[in-house]
Amino acid sequence: MKDTDKLYEAFGELIYVVAMADGEIQPEELQVIEKRLADHTWGEDIKWSFDYEVKKGRDLEDLYKKVVYYCEEHGPEEEYAFLMEVLEEVAASHGGTSDEEQGVSNNFVKDLTKKFKADLERINQA
Repeated sequence: MKDTDKLYEAFGELIYVVAMADGEIQPEELQVIEKRLADHTWGEDIKWSFDYEVKKGRDLEDLYKKVVYYCEEHGPEEEYAFLMEVLEEVAASHGGTSDEEQGVSNNFVKDLTKKFKADLERINQA
């Protein structure tokens, strides 16, 4: 049996990783997160997980690995499409830094979302 609670916990963790890619969560990113999660059935749970990570401030790479591991264990899931939409919107809303810093963090966020898409394709084919 799939554990939906843990899946949405993982969603909140990954949204945190993407939002923190530049070292801080931008107001525009937070607006996207709140707007997208407000209408989702499990949005409150995902947001709780996101907020928990904000308070804890854990290592982003370790957290990313944890999320991918859980998604592998969970297996294929229709909700991954929703998660990718949120991640891409958060990444697109990113702003408020110098051009140089923006370029580096944009590339990191793009690389991260591209890698997660590839991971999801592999997971969904399992």
